[in-house]
Amino acid sequence: MGNLVTEDWGLVDYAYAWDRQEYLFRQRLAQKVAGDETAVDRIVFCEHPHVYTLGRSGKANNLLVSEQQLQQIGASFYHIDRGGDITYHGPGQLVVYPLLDLERYGLGLKDYIYLIEEAVILLCGYYGIQAMRMEKATGVWLDVNTSRTRKICAIGVRCSRYVTMHGLALNVNTDLRYFSYINPCGFIDKGVTSLAQELKVEVSMEEVKQRLADRLMDLLNKRL
Repeated sequence: MGNLVTEDWGLVDYAYAWDRQEYLFRQRLAQKVAGDETAVDRIVFCEHPHVYTLGRSGKANNLLVSEQQLQQIGASFYHIDRGGDITYHGPGQLVVYPLLDLERYGLGLKDYIYLIEEAVILLCGYYGIQAMRMEKATGVWLDVNTSRTRKICAIGVRCSRYVTMHGLALNVNTDLRYFSYINPCGFIDKGVTSLAQELKVEVSMEEVKQRLADRLMDLLNKRL
């Protein structure tokens, strides 16, 4: 569909990407208010340098290191306006920012999050990884309700008048050591993993990006 496009911003500083997102979010919101049916919805793909972000409802004590220690590990920290608690972004992790008018696709916020989870679950299935949802915990998980429960994809969105920003972070070839400096998404008893960790081999980021884009585009276009 011409009104739904993908963009690849590459490896980009988090603050720059946030500002750019905010601009596109406000633009899309204004277009919706004006009734512009030709407005373009975007699915943005990128990676970030090492950074921790804390959502609106997050607890600051889920960051386990000091500002000095953040500098030592080459990471930055931002308190942002998405839902969810604390998470990590870094090289080797695929971050996706859909900037969409959900009403165009007949979606409410819960349905939208379910759709994002479904796209990631389908992607993992392509690689032979059985991923699933976990009750009362947004995101995509492996081995739910076992002692080995671990998260492969975090989700946190902002929505105003059904226009979205922020999105998902899928661990592809992520350096998982950086999760040891936080309680990921506020959990103290759950692990994290990546496609590479599960497959025991580095995965093509470009391939993952294309396959996830295909699944998101397909699921959204089916709603039109």
